[in-house]
Amino acid sequence: MKIEELKDLGFEMVSDGDGEIDHGYACDLLSEVMGKAKPDTVWLTVQSHINIIAVAAITGIRAIILCNDHKFDEETIQRAKKEKIALFKTALNTFEACGKIYQKGIR
Repeated sequence: MKIEELKDLGFEMVSDGDGEIDHGYACDLLSEVMGKAKPDTVWLTVQSHINIIAVAAITGIRAIILCNDHKFDEETIQRAKKEKIALFKTALNTFEACGKIYQKGIR
């Protein structure tokens, strides 16, 4: 799935990124994400601080969806742009957001 297609699922793009996504991962514990997420993943979380960008860059995560209507701070957005990691947000909770992505074949 192309990263831009997440917009078609109703996720609001905050910053664009490069590449495609083949996997999804939902977790709020950064060490768990570093150990379990695959490259070319979309990560669903409620964490919005700058450390999520470092985790994404290390693991090869291409996009992050911030759930429950949380907001990214400007520092996180700027770092995501630098690392070419797409940021999205949604009012949906993590479970609901995962369902939308799963229905499109992302595993």
